[in-house]
Amino acid sequence: MSRYTPTPPQNFGGLPEEFSSYENARAVIFPVPLERTATYERGTRNGPGAILEASRHMELYDEELQTEPAREIGIHTWPAIDTMDGTFEEVLHELFTAQLQLLEDKKFPVALGGEHSLTPPLVSATAKKYKDLCVLHIGAHAEMRNEYQGNPGSHVCTMRRVTEICPAVQVGVRSLSEEESKILPKLKTKVYWAKDIVRAPVKAWIAKVLEDLSPHVYLTVNVDGFDSAIISATGAPEPGGLDWYEVTSLIRAVADHKKIVAMDVAELSPRPRDHASDFLVAKLIYKTLGFVFCQS
Repeated sequence: MSRYTPTPPQNFGGLPEEFSSYENARAVIFPVPLERTATYERGTRNGPGAILEASRHMELYDEELQTEPAREIGIHTWPAIDTMDGTFEEVLHELFTAQLQLLEDKKFPVALGGEHSLTPPLVSATAKKYKDLCVLHIGAHAEMRNEYQGNPGSHVCTMRRVTEICPAVQVGVRSLSEEESKILPKLKTKVYWAKDIVRAPVKAWIAKVLEDLSPHVYLTVNVDGFDSAIISATGAPEPGGLDWYEVTSLIRAVADHKKIVAMDVAELSPRPRDHASDFLVAKLIYKTLGFVFCQS
């Protein structure tokens, strides 16, 4: 009789029940296929599904940490939230409520976007538990407009809304409007411009970022923070961004010196046959969980 390799389970990492049940998991993957305010190329609603599919093909051993994080952490995957039913405001409130539930259950929430407008309600919920919360934003765009096309909840206003909740540190920014350039000095954010760090010694600028962060950190990664030569599968790719080792070195240092309490990854817009972008995002999430839970 022929033997076939069984298909991995339909969850993050393709994990068996032993390492993926809600009761035993410390981290919960939270798919949010939100796409309500996209302004250029669409497709972010397909991001969570592409990330989950790519994750099922990862090697689960981490060569940096010399362990298999999934076994130590336990990673549960929630069903995707319905982001098409109801008003935009109702969807954001549902995200806020879901995040509160995860935090009350002492889980580490990992939201998979979807567009970046998912972040403010998640940060708002997290700030209710951690009063000294700071947001670390890795991304290309400042996202500091007060409103766009009459919508203050647009994805291009994400970090403006975040700074109304708690302070932020933004890394890799290289695109903004004149309006944003004038308001930035007045807002609760510190920006590390891509032009200033991509050729600078990594340890030097990471040390400065750490000084600007508070003890509890919410991590939000807009995939356009990576150079467009590395990830082009996003709605508004920008040249001149960060590479894999810059991003992972930053996240590892933050996890080592601060406490990352929740995270999201947004704005992946999958392309046919571009599995590398999907895989990079899945691996970045898995690496981050390893840094948060498995560093000695």
